[in-house]
Amino acid sequence: MAADEKSKAKSEQAKGKVKKTVGQVVGNERLENEGRAEETKGDARQAKEKGKDALKG
Repeated sequence: MAADEKSKAKSEQAKGKVKKTVGQVVGNERLENEGRAEETKGDARQAKEKGKDALKG
């Protein structure tokens, strides 16, 4: 399960970064904000998984 969560985190981070960049390039503030939010969600998920790994460690 942890590997699945880690891949979800990476996927969210990547999608967020793409949305944010595209939003910046085309001047779409909504898309940029969506991307930023999705990237942050991925960062939070990754931090949670790292914390779980540290506790197992």
